[in-house]
Amino acid sequence: MTAPFPDRGRAAARLARPAARIAPGLLVCATVALAAQFLADHYGAPAMLMALLLGIAFHFVAEEARPAPGIAFTARSVLRLGVALLGARMSVELVAGVGAPTIALVVGAVAATILFGLVGARLLGRGWRLALLTGGSVAICGASAAMAIAAVLPRNEHSERNLTFTIIGVTVLSTVAMIVYPILVGWLGMDDRAAGVFIGATIHDVAQVVGGGFSISDTAGETATLVKLMRVTLLAPVVIVFSLALRGMAAEAGDKRPPLVPGFVVGFVALAALNSLGLVPAAIGALLVDLSRWALLFGIAAVGMKTSLKSVRDVGGAAIVLIVAETLFIALLIAGGLHVIGP
Repeated sequence: MTAPFPDRGRAAARLARPAARIAPGLLVCATVALAAQFLADHYGAPAMLMALLLGIAFHFVAEEARPAPGIAFTARSVLRLGVALLGARMSVELVAGVGAPTIALVVGAVAATILFGLVGARLLGRGWRLALLTGGSVAICGASAAMAIAAVLPRNEHSERNLTFTIIGVTVLSTVAMIVYPILVGWLGMDDRAAGVFIGATIHDVAQVVGGGFSISDTAGETATLVKLMRVTLLAPVVIVFSLALRGMAAEAGDKRPPLVPGFVVGFVALAALNSLGLVPAAIGALLVDLSRWALLFGIAAVGMKTSLKSVRDVGGAAIVLIVAETLFIALLIAGGLHVIGP
């Protein structure tokens, strides 16, 4: 006898396979996130910071075959969902509160950091391809920027190595910055808003910006996220400029290019626009904010588990000096700019 609805059964089986593949890693991230929230509730520790540190302690789990896909999924998709849902917190009033001087400072810092990378690479005897990769990823949005920029750079025998190094470098430096910068802004006497601008304008990856900002306060976290997303939107014009400038040198490539503006940015802006227009009911907004917090906590735990500090040792010293110098340059530039433009 033929089973009823056989096509429906096969479709369900196809959907179940990816879910079963990511479930073990997702459950590990959930366990770490719950432990971090427990520490935050009972000992007053920042939940985001605890999730990151606990995740790093469990880095060996990410190297196991079974949980690895779920951890990777959580570090990318779940975390970006959390960032997109943060749009429910945002409004035109908050954007207006950032102010034109801060926007000008951030845009100027992005351009200056890329130029600094080109000069630094020349002084260190490294190629301009590495300079554009590291400078662009430090200036804009870390690994996402590195992958987008790599897609438009003319390829050579070092292309894969440069991309791998850049992704590792910005991830490690972002993780260190997420821990160090919240302490630094306290030493510098910055208020929550200035601290948020500094965090959002200097840390490379979105995940660590969110973690670093919210480890200070909600105001700092929201401001940091907004400033960071302003930087992310600069990815499109920067990549287009690179592409146009290098089009005569670019070889034909069959690789699919990543989107210039990531989907989570679109989601964030859409929710912020709806919230600004008063189209998000208070109850729904509160639910989205809670979902965002937990998604970010899951994602930060996964980012910690994926971070291996040992991998940096496989890279040449000059390249490490370059990416560290770019990171320090943008931090000093933003700190000096904030001192000049004031609160």
